[in-house]
Amino acid sequence: MKQERSIVYVIDDDAAVCESITDLLRSVGHDVHSFRSAKEFLDSARPDVPGCIVLDVRLPGQSGMEFQRGLIKSDITLPVIFISGYGDIPMSVRAIKSGAIEFLTKPLNEQELLDAVQAGLARDRGRREEGKIVAELHARFEHLTPREREILSLIVTGRPNKRIAAEVGLSEMTVKVHRSHVMQKMQASSLVDLVRMADRLGIPKVTP
Repeated sequence: MKQERSIVYVIDDDAAVCESITDLLRSVGHDVHSFRSAKEFLDSARPDVPGCIVLDVRLPGQSGMEFQRGLIKSDITLPVIFISGYGDIPMSVRAIKSGAIEFLTKPLNEQELLDAVQAGLARDRGRREEGKIVAELHARFEHLTPREREILSLIVTGRPNKRIAAEVGLSEMTVKVHRSHVMQKMQASSLVDLVRMADRLGIPKVTP
């Protein structure tokens, strides 16, 4: 099965390094878009496909670290791989803590770079897939009535129908009907499945 298209964005003001990385990545089949500055990248059109960024720490004007913080604030969630010819341990620690996939020093080890890019693309594919799942769950949740949503928040705590009935002032039979509707509309195969869905949706559990 053909894998979904993905793009690696290379941002480095050193033309020789940028070209070398681009050639390497393209040689193993990656689609690569290269830029000489952070502004060029931000001004470019980016297709809605999985991707990652290979980013030089030292860029003219805005540094790579500052640029990464800006990406986070702008809700651009592409994974970042930092590269630097002047990296040190404190800098690499800061980069990883801020969410970077990897911090590589120049001259780059080709296999380390290729592995980091693969990890970055895999992470972004996973994030996008999770987003699709959560969006689908939200769509199902929107079809629940207010009462069914209330019952759902109680079901996922493990409360039995009898106790739920007493808490919401309904008969046990009515709670069973609501519970059945919740399971059907959410397309949950079991209580465990429903609990996982609730967790993904961030539905607060009513304290037992």
